Amino acid sequence: MRGWFIRRGPCLSSCRRRLSLASSPTHNSLPPRPDPFALVAPELSQIRADLIHLLGSAHPGLDEITSYYFLRPSKQLRPLLILLFSQATNGLGRDWPLKKWVSEQPCPGGRAENLDEPLSRADVLNDFNPSIQDKTTTYDPKYSLYLPPLPTRLSRPPSSIFSSRKRALTSPASILPTQMRLAQIVEMIHAASLLHDDVIDESPLRRGSASAPQAFGNKFAVLGGNFVLGRASAALARLGDPEAIQLIASVTANLVEGEILQMQNVEPSNGDQLGVSSSQVAKNAWTVYLQKTYMKTASLMAKGARSAVVLGGCADGEIYKEVAYAYGRNLGIAFQLVDDVLDYEAVEDTLGKPGGADLQLGLATGPALYAWEEHPEMGPLIERKFCQKGDVELARNLVRKSAGVERTRELAIAYATRARDVLQALPESDARAGLEALTDRVIKRKS
Repeated sequence: MRGWFIRRGPCLSSCRRRLSLASSPTHNSLPPRPDPFALVAPELSQIRADLIHLLGSAHPGLDEITSYYFLRPSKQLRPLLILLFSQATNGLGRDWPLKKWVSEQPCPGGRAENLDEPLSRADVLNDFNPSIQDKTTTYDPKYSLYLPPLPTRLSRPPSSIFSSRKRALTSPASILPTQMRLAQIVEMIHAASLLHDDVIDESPLRRGSASAPQAFGNKFAVLGGNFVLGRASAALARLGDPEAIQLIASVTANLVEGEILQMQNVEPSNGDQLGVSSSQVAKNAWTVYLQKTYMKTASLMAKGARSAVVLGGCADGEIYKEVAYAYGRNLGIAFQLVDDVLDYEAVEDTLGKPGGADLQLGLATGPALYAWEEHPEMGPLIERKFCQKGDVELARNLVRKSAGVERTRELAIAYATRARDVLQALPESDARAGLEALTDRVIKRKS
C-alpha cells in the first residue's frame, strides 16, 4: 500500500524543483516576487480595525469574547486571498462595468457606507450594535405596526458603461467595497471556527495566549462563536450577490462536516475477513483525511477566493472563478499539510499553540498515515485513536523512524505547485505575482 496517493499526483521531485525555481532569487528568468502582504497592507490593517466595529454587542461579556481573537496577531491569510484575487481579476469579468457602477451607488451591495444598512426594519431585527447605533436598535417591549416608506429606487445604469467590450485589469489595481467586506466576513467565520475548535479540542493556547475556553469558559466560547457567525451571516446577506452568499454559507456546513469526519473511526485493519484489504483500509483513511482537510481548512479559502471574483463581475463560462477556486483549494490543503508537519516539528513557542496535539487528540494526520505504510504496527494505534497508555509516544517514535514527515511535506509542495500553476490563466500583475509568492511562503512557514 506504499505511496498509493503519491502515484496519483504529480511527480513530487518535479513539483519541488518547480516551486524552488519559482522562488529562487538567483533564477535568471524570473524577477523577484513581491511580498504578498505588503501589496495590500493598508487594506489588511483596515480590515482588522473594522472587524471590531462589526462585532459590537450590547452585552459587555459577549463583546469581550467575540473580539478576543481579533485583538491578537493572526496570519490574515484568508483576507489576503480575497484582496489579491480581487486585484488580480477586477476588470476582467463580463459584468465588471455593472459591479463597478453599483459600488458607487447608495444601495445595499453598493458604497462602503451602505454595507451596514439593514435589509429589514431595525426594530424587526433587534440586533443592536453600539458601533452602528444609527442603523440598529435595542429590543422595545412595544411594537408598532406601520408601513415603512418605500426604499429609494436604484436608477438604471447608463448604457455607456457597457459600450466597451474590451476587458482588462483596472489600473491602478482596485478592490470593491463588497470585496473588502467579504474579506472581513471570511475572517469572522475563521475566528468563529477557532472558538468552537478550541472547545472541542480542549486547547489551552491560541496565538500564544490562553485560548478563549481557558479565558472565558466553554459556554461563553461556544456562544461567542455562534454570535460571530450570526454577525457574519447578516453582513454576508448585505453583499447583495446570491452566488457569493451561497458559496460562503456552504462553508459553515463544510466546517461542521469536516469536524464530524475528523471524529470518524478508521476501519479495523483485519478487514480482509469482511472482503476489505488492509491496503484499502489505508486508502480509505487517506481519502477521509484529505476530505476533512478540504472541509475544515481549504473550503473557506477556495470559496472565499471564488466569491471575491464573483463580486468582481466574473460570470459563468469565464475561467477566473475556476482559477480562484482551484488555487484556494490547493493552497488550503497545502497549508493544512504543513500545519500537520509542524505539529511534529515545531515547539509550542513557535506555533502559538500546543505542539504534538494531534496524536493526543486521537488524530492520524499525514505523517502518521505515511508511517503506517512503513510500519504496519501503526495501524492498530490509529484504529484505537492512540487511546491506550503509551500509544502516543509509540506512534511518535514510529513517525520519527519513518519518512512520514518528509513525505507529508512533499505532498504539501505538490499541492502548492498546483495552486501556483493555475495562476497562469490570469494576466500578469503584481497581485498574481503575490499569489505565486504566497505558495512558497505557505510551504516554508514555521508557525
